[in-house]
Amino acid sequence: MVAADLEGPYELAVRRADLGLRVHWCVLPFRVLLVLTSHRGIQMYESDGSTMVYWHALDSGDATPVQAVFARGIAASGHFICVGTWSGRVLVFDIPAKGPNIVLSEELAGHQTPITDIATESAQGQDCVADMVTADDSGLLCVWRSGPEFTLLTRIPGFGVPCPSVQLWQGIIAAGYGNGQVHLYEATTGNLHVQINAHARAISALDLAPEAGKLLSAAEDSFVHIWKLSRSPESSYIEAAPLL
Repeated sequence: MVAADLEGPYELAVRRADLGLRVHWCVLPFRVLLVLTSHRGIQMYESDGSTMVYWHALDSGDATPVQAVFARGIAASGHFICVGTWSGRVLVFDIPAKGPNIVLSEELAGHQTPITDIATESAQGQDCVADMVTADDSGLLCVWRSGPEFTLLTRIPGFGVPCPSVQLWQGIIAAGYGNGQVHLYEATTGNLHVQINAHARAISALDLAPEAGKLLSAAEDSFVHIWKLSRSPESSYIEAAPLL
């Protein structure tokens, strides 16, 4: 059992669910950490939850008195763990093979509004490969290449609707939006290939079965849909076929 530090008031203008506890297993090449985020900070535990190995308090220095301070969006990339924040910055933590000597190595500044989600996939040693995507409350997506220094490859503009959830699969970005649409983009170029009117209300979450290439979307309309993702062998164009 892990006890999260959740003391302190919540801002009246923000729903508890929007800022509340987020939990993610981060599978690194040499260890697994359990990462928790809240409006107070970021906690990292050993995989069995027995020991907290790192605590990072959130800095509210630039926040206005009515602005919520929180961390949201968690993903592992190589030996790094990336966590999004209320300010739009993404914190990159360098994780050692063992022990508590975790270091905040970088802050990525591609966004101007709060981060909603982060997705990664293994680059498998390839150069110039987009292996991380970050999303925010304006719907903006930033595509990154991870490494000792993270590199911003491209921005995919938003259109005034939040993007609560993103996934990354074989160079394809799947983004779920507050208007119920799912968009599929080419990660390296940011080109839109598919626009799906998937739900009647806002997308709550996307998930992937990477081996099968199946994308699941869940939304506030209470429906869940499953899509089969693929690339056309002739044109390499991204395709999505509904399964459920």
